[in-house]
Order: sequence, then C-alpha cells, then structure tokens
Amino acid sequence: MKRKLLSKKTSETAFSEQIKRITYYEKLMDTAEKLKNGTSQKKKALAELEKYYTSDAWKQDFAADEAGLLPKELKRGVLSEDGIYNLLSEADE
Repeated sequence: MKRKLLSKKTSETAFSEQIKRITYYEKLMDTAEKLKNGTSQKKKALAELEKYYTSDAWKQDFAADEAGLLPKELKRGVLSEDGIYNLLSEADE
C-alpha cells in the first residue's frame, strides 16, 4: 500500500512538472514570435526552444497530449509538430 501511495505521489509530481514545463515553453514561444529576427533575445529564445523540441521531454509531452492526458484548457501550441519548427525556419530566412 505504501508503495502505491509513493508511486501515485511521484506520478502526480511528474505530471505537475510536465504542466509547468509545457507552460514555460509555451510562453517562451509566444515571446519569441514577438521578437525581431536577429536580436540576441530572439536567438537565445530560439536556441532554448530548439533544445526542448529535440529533447525526450518534448516527445513525452507530445505523447501525453496525443493520449489526451493533458488538461483541455492547457495552451499547447508548443506541442504542435510544426509550431517550433516553423518559428525556427522563419528565423533562418
């Protein structure tokens, strides 16, 4: 019984961290979209977004979204397969 409680608490903590991570990168993507290309702020934001987009964390977040495990009200444009990719591509042009 104690193991189940620990497991449930661990999974709740992981889920909470996942929501925080998605929210953080969603805000970062919104900010990056508003910044002018070529600025150091935009370059830094894009580098951080690219690191997330190519990480296991993004893949796990994407899979959770596809499985319907994330809250419906959670803004999740950062999890679209084209969202970050398009932003990175536009900055390269």
